[in-house]
Amino acid sequence: MAHIVFDGVRKTFGEFTALDGIDLEIADGEFTVVVGPSGCGKSTLLDLLGGLARPSGGRILLNGRPVTGPGLDRGIVFQQYALLPWRTAQGNVEFGLEATGVPRRQRAARAREFLDLVGLTGFEGRHPHELSGGMRQRVAIARSLAYDPDVLLMDEPFAALDAQTRESLQDELRRIWQSTGKTIVFITHGIEEAVYLGQRVAVMTSRPGRIKEVVPVSFGDRSALLGEDLRSSPEFARYRHEVWTLLHDEVARARQQEKEAVA
Repeated sequence: MAHIVFDGVRKTFGEFTALDGIDLEIADGEFTVVVGPSGCGKSTLLDLLGGLARPSGGRILLNGRPVTGPGLDRGIVFQQYALLPWRTAQGNVEFGLEATGVPRRQRAARAREFLDLVGLTGFEGRHPHELSGGMRQRVAIARSLAYDPDVLLMDEPFAALDAQTRESLQDELRRIWQSTGKTIVFITHGIEEAVYLGQRVAVMTSRPGRIKEVVPVSFGDRSALLGEDLRSSPEFARYRHEVWTLLHDEVARARQQEKEAVA
C-alpha cells in the first residue's frame, strides 16, 4: 500500500476550482517533488495533505487512513521560516516537542541532536535575528524533524534564499533525507531544483490543477554526483528538458488565464 494516496482530490473556493481530480500515490521513504506554473494549486495540494484545509471532493489517505486535520505524523516547512523571535534556535526546535509532552531534559538533548543534523552545532543559543536566512531555514527543518513525523512537507522552502545558499541547502536536505529515510513532499516552481532533489517529479497542469505526468528521476548513485557534477551531467540535462517540455504549454496557458482575468 502506498504511504500517501490522493484519490480524485478536488478543491474549490466558491465558484473557483483550484484542484480538479488529483490522483497521485507516494511510496514510504520517497522524495517526491511537485512542480507547476504559478497559480496551479501546488500550495493548496500541500495544505490539504497537511490537514490545514479539507478537500471539496475525493480523499487523501496517509498510511491507509483519511487525512482529516493536522497531525504530528506530518511536519511542515514553509517558505517563511515562522520561527519564534524571542526563542533561541534550540528553543525553537524544542517548541514542537513541548506540545508532545517530551520531558525538558530530553527536549534539550533532542533539539541539539537535530541542530547538529542540519549543521548548526554551536548556534544553539542564537536568536533568529542573529542567524542568516539559510540558517533560519535549517532551524525550521530541524524543528519539523525533531518530533519524528512520518512525512515532511515542504512548500518552496528555499525560494527566498540566494542561489548559493539554496544549492547548499538542497545538498543538505538530500543528506538529511538519506540519513532519516523520511517521506518528503516538496513543492517548487524551479525545474532544476525539482530534478536535483526528487526521485519523482509530479508535473501539474495550469488551473485547475491536475497531475499531468509523473517523471521518475534516476541518476544511479547520487552520492557520487553532487552539486555541479550532477547538474552538469547529460542525464540531468535530459530530465530537465523532459520536465520543461511538460511545463512549457502549462506556463503559457497560465499566463493567458492571468491576462483574461485582468481584462
